[in-house]
Amino acid sequence: MISAQSWTDARRLWDHHLMHHAPRPCSVIIGLGSHDLGVADVSAGFYLRGLAPVVVFTGATSPTTRDRMPRGEAVHYRERALELGVPDAAVLVEPQARNTGENIRRSRALLDEAGVDVDSVLLVSKPYEERRAYATARKLWPEVDVVSASSPMTFEEYVDSIGDDRMVIDMLVGALQRLLLYPAQGFMIEQPVPDEVAAAYERLIEAGFTSRLVTG
Repeated sequence: MISAQSWTDARRLWDHHLMHHAPRPCSVIIGLGSHDLGVADVSAGFYLRGLAPVVVFTGATSPTTRDRMPRGEAVHYRERALELGVPDAAVLVEPQARNTGENIRRSRALLDEAGVDVDSVLLVSKPYEERRAYATARKLWPEVDVVSASSPMTFEEYVDSIGDDRMVIDMLVGALQRLLLYPAQGFMIEQPVPDEVAAAYERLIEAGFTSRLVTG
């Protein structure tokens, strides 16, 4: 049973992770692999609205996605985008990345190899990864403008869509931890974390939402 306090704290983390960028035309759409097929839906929608001429899907598999997406996250995303009407010629697949940093580095290399000139990126992730994705891209690809985007869903709608309350809160906590730790390790630019968000994060850890924390 998840307490009312934990739900309140989780909503606070959710709100912090959102960047509230307005989607706009960019050189490329990059969909970051994960357990959430909604990333492919949003990326396809942006393409069909004419916001970019090419889409990159990036991601291998993880313990979370091995059963759901056995052919790899990027491959399943591509298949979904084609179902939604994105032409095959507009989709590039990067099937090896296993973390956000690799998503950015490998997508950049793939676009260079394909001869795509990039000065702006419409970066699509899960809602609670918007800030982490933005901070990582700004660190590893500083010369491009980055617009961070995700499914336009409320916290409650997202939890219902995933169907696993505890997993979503664990992911929120894990994403916040990385915002705190990774700038010092050179993985992303620093993003200020308000005191009330940090306090909510600590309470969620004390409540046992720890499965996505990195150790060591």
